[in-house]
Amino acid sequence: MENDIKLYALSTCIHCKNAKEFLEKCGVEYDCVYVDELQGDERQKMVEEIKKINPKLSFPTVIVNGTIIVGFKKDLITEALKQS
Repeated sequence: MENDIKLYALSTCIHCKNAKEFLEKCGVEYDCVYVDELQGDERQKMVEEIKKINPKLSFPTVIVNGTIIVGFKKDLITEALKQS
């Protein structure tokens, strides 16, 4: 089944790096956006988009098929992947 997975991350964040590695280990395809590498309007737009689902704007923010997971929480990511 096709997963819709997005990872909003910071390039300097160890938890974001761990989340990315975990998703790769799970063998799923996902979109990763390094918010700190975006510039100007594009960055502002992305920050606003993330704030809608994670008002604290903390990273990583992972979305698996509509399930929002804030922080690197392997068990929650695994559970969300199983439900797809």
